[in-house]
Amino acid sequence: MAADSDPESDVFEITDFTTASEWERFVSRVEEVLNDWKLTGNAAGQLSPKKGTYASGAWQEKSQDIHFADFKFSITHYSLTPGCEDEDEDGEGDGELEQDAFPSAMQDLLCTNNDFPARAHCLVRWYGLREFVVVAPGTNCEAIISESKCSLLHSSISISLANSGCQVPMFVQIQQKWRRMYAGECQGAGVRTDFEMVHLRKVPNQYNHLSGLLDIFKSKLCGSLSPLPPINIAIRFTYILQDWQQHSWPQQPPDFDTLLGGEVGGVEFGKLPFGACEELISELHLAATWPQLTEGIVVDNDVYSDLDPLQAPHWSVRVRAAESPQCLLGDILTEFFKLCSRNESSEEILGRGLAEEEGKENSDISSALSKLTEPAAPVPISKLSVSNMVHSARKHIRRHRHMNDSPLNTSILRSVLLYLFPDSAVEKSSENRKSKAAQSNAFGKAEQDGSRGDSLFLQLKSAPPDSLSYRLALCVCLVNYNYGGLRAVAQLWQEFVLELRYRLENNYLIYGLAGGPPDLRCCLLHQKIQMLNCCIERRRTRDEARKVHEEYRERENWVSTGRQNVQATPDSLEELPTVSTATREVSPGKPWDSWSDSEEEFFECLSDQGEMEAPKPGGEKGAIKSKAEGRLHPHSNLTLLNSAAPLFVPVTQEPAPMTEDLLEEQSEVLAKLGTSAEGSHLRARMQSACLLSDMESFKAANPGCVLEDFVRWYSPRDYVSEEVVPDGGNVVVKGHLSTRMKIPGNMWVEAWETARVTPAHRQKRLFDDTKEAEKVLHYLAVQKPADLTRHLLPCMLHAAILKLKEEESIEDIPAVKKSIQQAACQASKLLYPPIHDYKKIEEFIIQLMAIETFITQARSLKAKFAVCEGEKGEDTEELEKFVSSLLEDTEVLVVGAGRGPAGSIIHRLFVSAQRAAHLTPLEEELGPDRKLTGGSDKVSDFPPPAGREILLRACVPRPAPYSKALPQRLFCVMMTDEFRLAGAFSSDTAFF
Repeated sequence: MAADSDPESDVFEITDFTTASEWERFVSRVEEVLNDWKLTGNAAGQLSPKKGTYASGAWQEKSQDIHFADFKFSITHYSLTPGCEDEDEDGEGDGELEQDAFPSAMQDLLCTNNDFPARAHCLVRWYGLREFVVVAPGTNCEAIISESKCSLLHSSISISLANSGCQVPMFVQIQQKWRRMYAGECQGAGVRTDFEMVHLRKVPNQYNHLSGLLDIFKSKLCGSLSPLPPINIAIRFTYILQDWQQHSWPQQPPDFDTLLGGEVGGVEFGKLPFGACEELISELHLAATWPQLTEGIVVDNDVYSDLDPLQAPHWSVRVRAAESPQCLLGDILTEFFKLCSRNESSEEILGRGLAEEEGKENSDISSALSKLTEPAAPVPISKLSVSNMVHSARKHIRRHRHMNDSPLNTSILRSVLLYLFPDSAVEKSSENRKSKAAQSNAFGKAEQDGSRGDSLFLQLKSAPPDSLSYRLALCVCLVNYNYGGLRAVAQLWQEFVLELRYRLENNYLIYGLAGGPPDLRCCLLHQKIQMLNCCIERRRTRDEARKVHEEYRERENWVSTGRQNVQATPDSLEELPTVSTATREVSPGKPWDSWSDSEEEFFECLSDQGEMEAPKPGGEKGAIKSKAEGRLHPHSNLTLLNSAAPLFVPVTQEPAPMTEDLLEEQSEVLAKLGTSAEGSHLRARMQSACLLSDMESFKAANPGCVLEDFVRWYSPRDYVSEEVVPDGGNVVVKGHLSTRMKIPGNMWVEAWETARVTPAHRQKRLFDDTKEAEKVLHYLAVQKPADLTRHLLPCMLHAAILKLKEEESIEDIPAVKKSIQQAACQASKLLYPPIHDYKKIEEFIIQLMAIETFITQARSLKAKFAVCEGEKGEDTEELEKFVSSLLEDTEVLVVGAGRGPAGSIIHRLFVSAQRAAHLTPLEEELGPDRKLTGGSDKVSDFPPPAGREILLRACVPRPAPYSKALPQRLFCVMMTDEFRLAGAFSSDTAFF
């Protein structure tokens, strides 16, 4: 016990009061942030902000996280960009200088330049501040609800302001975030402003008018002065118009006469829909403002009110757009884009039918192609007709199409095909149709040449407007949206491929395509169709040349055998020029001995070259001429090196046209050969096929020529000419091949040695149009609807941008024009790479939908405010400016308030809505007696205000009568489900 009672054995707990607590650390951290942001020191002496700068000026915001123990807070500094102060503010003598000693926040409480900003932070609207700091709970942190925690936070910021000397107002957010409740403080030299707030769900009856709010404001001033100075009052009432009645959105209805009349083709399928299916302007907010009032001027209590919106000096309007509106162009683009994610093939979509029973009959196109190019037995080519091989496939397609219900009925399908191929219904006869196809093809070429001035399709790697690929994209998009979706697209694609095969078999040119090789600047599908058209064009030219030659040979045989001993009559003599004329239709300006100069007259691979020899007229002269074949024209003044004969330019085969995928495939094959000597040699031989053909043509056109002659024509830079002065003194020009031509194993030398004397029309074709056409058709036939959609996506976006341009040109909206230009540039970056980023393309489609919505909103507002192009005047110009401002600005001031042209229209809109809501006829519908007597059932022109904002200001000494006069402010918000009082009350901390 003695040991236990020993005082030295007791254990004492020592508390170190010099260690900082969590609360002190929090206060210190707040002070550090204020010092880092350089917010300490005197903030007085700044000029008042300009009128309207709170809404139009730029606000700066910076934030930082701080912690109170383990609780996270975010401290944020808001400030108006410097340079928005009013430089024309006049001084008011010593009083102004004395007021300048106050912090800028206290000056802002009395400033009237920005009472009701259209767009600003809620604290800016309630207190008129240009700079403040907010401490709020961090993200995913619970709200500060308890009274003790709120008081602790408030005390923390008060100590931080006092220690740091910061004169910028600081607020803490309390209660739930949706309530937007703040408590704050601002400290200056001998003054302090407390920011208090009350928030209720319902407006108390005694404070539902101006007089009750004035009582609250006066009670807060503590009755420091018996005769209070005049209280400055600013009032704003907001009225909402939701029922537009007769002023509906100006969306054009569909042309039912055209639809029901069976004329759906050319017009409807070539036109994208545009506009909204509903009213895009959901609400119009009218704000009637009384900016400078005093207590004795206006009366507003529970019995009577002077606040008539028609008498308000200021009107401002804002419009509220509908959320997620349904727009036609945006919907059709979205549905078209969804097809890219579908993986079904056409057979899976339309059904396989009797594929198992007709396995042998339904042969693939590729097998027909292999039989055509590599026959197993010496069968005549005429029996290997593509139409015979594909007949069973076509019959199978049509059979199971009838078995299953087709998504596209006959009339719609006929209309679509007529729009795609308008030349198919012009002429019935074969010859007339061929000539008409040629004319339509020439028309399409001229039209696309004219459209090349618009380089948009080149930027997007699309297709020229009104080309077949462009029109196909429109049809696929419209068929998918209106006539059956994916199944209808699959059926249309099958019919499209069958039509292309029909045109190939019958040598009909494809309508609306420019002649020549595929344009690599366009999309791949357009290149494929151009390649097919090029094959058809080659076949047509070759068949026509063969037909002319056969007619000539028959006529020549008939003249030489049947009429050998008969004297020619004048009629028979006139027949020979007819043949010459027919030949000149194929090769104009060329003699008959060079009939083979036609660039398209080539033999099939299996043809006997001896069957098509050129005719040899009798006599030695004719025999000499037959030695040189395929001449085009003399090459300037050059002669052959080994003789004095002129050097002729030969008729050569054109290089084989290629699409971009074939070029890429060829480059990959050449790259795989490697860099070895054998690979390089093989690569050179593969690339010299065209060179060998040109050498053979040159030898046929220039008998006795040498390699140097060919180089002088084909590659003049590889023939070096030098002037040599021999002993005789005359200058002689001699030449020789360049150094690279003399390298051992040079491919040019080897090709020249192996080249035979063969004119172009006797050579094996460099471009096998039959084989290439089948490749194209097979490529198109195996494309899934999703693949087709990906191919046509650039064309569809191109069409959408052109549609937006067309609609914007009608409305003439500069902001939209700039947005469309930016969209075109963005689309070129998205579509030109071979691999598309479909996530970004989907976002781009949303941007196009936003532009469509903006244009439709402009059209709707112009219709409501009677902006017509036919009537021009001062009022119309003012209304156009007003509508344009409504689209671009958040809130627009109405010139003349209710008495101006825009105000009169707004008044009529509200009156119409009120009459319709109360089922009261308009004044125009009332009789004369009713108009004179009026009636007890008169309806007000405006509905009850949806929101009322009242701002009270005064400069009163507080807390004692002998204290310094300081700014006092109370902002009141009264709505259907909200009542808020935001007060800023200043106190003199030196003389209290």
